[in-house]
Amino acid sequence: MQTKLYIVVPCYEEVLLITANLFLEELNDLISKNKISDESRILYVDDGSRDTTWELIQDFAKRDEHFCGISLSRNRGHQNAILAGLMEAKDRADITISIDCDGQDDIKAMEQMIDEYRNGAEIVYGVRSVRKKDSLFKRFTAEVFYGLMNDMGAEVIYNHADYRLVSAKVLKEFANFREVNLFLRGMFPLVGFKSTSVYYERRERLAGKSHYPLRKMLALAFDGITSLSIRPIRIITSLGVVVAIVSFILVIWSIVRELTGGTVPGWASMTCIISFLGGVQLICMGVLGEYIGKIYMEVKGRPRYIVSERTGDKETANKVDEAETNKNKEIIQ
Repeated sequence: MQTKLYIVVPCYEEVLLITANLFLEELNDLISKNKISDESRILYVDDGSRDTTWELIQDFAKRDEHFCGISLSRNRGHQNAILAGLMEAKDRADITISIDCDGQDDIKAMEQMIDEYRNGAEIVYGVRSVRKKDSLFKRFTAEVFYGLMNDMGAEVIYNHADYRLVSAKVLKEFANFREVNLFLRGMFPLVGFKSTSVYYERRERLAGKSHYPLRKMLALAFDGITSLSIRPIRIITSLGVVVAIVSFILVIWSIVRELTGGTVPGWASMTCIISFLGGVQLICMGVLGEYIGKIYMEVKGRPRYIVSERTGDKETANKVDEAETNKNKEIIQ
């Protein structure tokens, strides 16, 4: 029995028309090489867009059976959109490959990913081999991002984003991870199973602009750290101990200076000390507040996404009605 693949693609209108044919060509090529089953599909995820993205996905599904899609009830963000597609595909496919729709990730690497799966890997990470086309600033911030993530205790694969192959076995276990605050590239390593990496060179964006500028990258890093690690709280504890020791030494020094008559009235030193301690306290309270906020969101138990529509819903309903009618006719006869 051939492997059934679902390519999960969170998308938006700006690049959808450009890359749809590229994905279909790659899928048909893999089918012609007997790498995957003809029942494999390209699953588009419309993240509650307000443009014509969903209409385009429906049109693709009507033109070619290898296209299908789901539409979320509202915008839930990139990570939730990927998760929605993966959960939609986990009971339909043997393997899934998640990839962005902008054409930067090399779709030809999918064949090597499938080969690695056949060799026994349950998770195959797509990893950028070089960053030659990135600016110096982009390369520097990327290195800081991955270094910071690992230093803070969030296990991530260097230069890996969300281009990965995952088997149905892994997805069924991953479905037990119920947290609301998602950082998928740090969560999949936690599942375990045999994994490997496939290296590729990333291309220029075919259309549109990056949805992850520095501000969002920093926010993503902070979300990932606070979602997957308690190391920042431990750093706060250590910092508190260091500040307490320094403060205790300063108290002793102040008492000694007072007893020896060496004190000089002044406000500069006092202002500096108060400002320093106040700043440290505010930073610590901010980090703690971030964790408390995440706990608040988690305990609500709200759904991470809601699927409002699926391509072929009406066709499926018609098939069910037809099957039920035929069954009733057989019973009558």
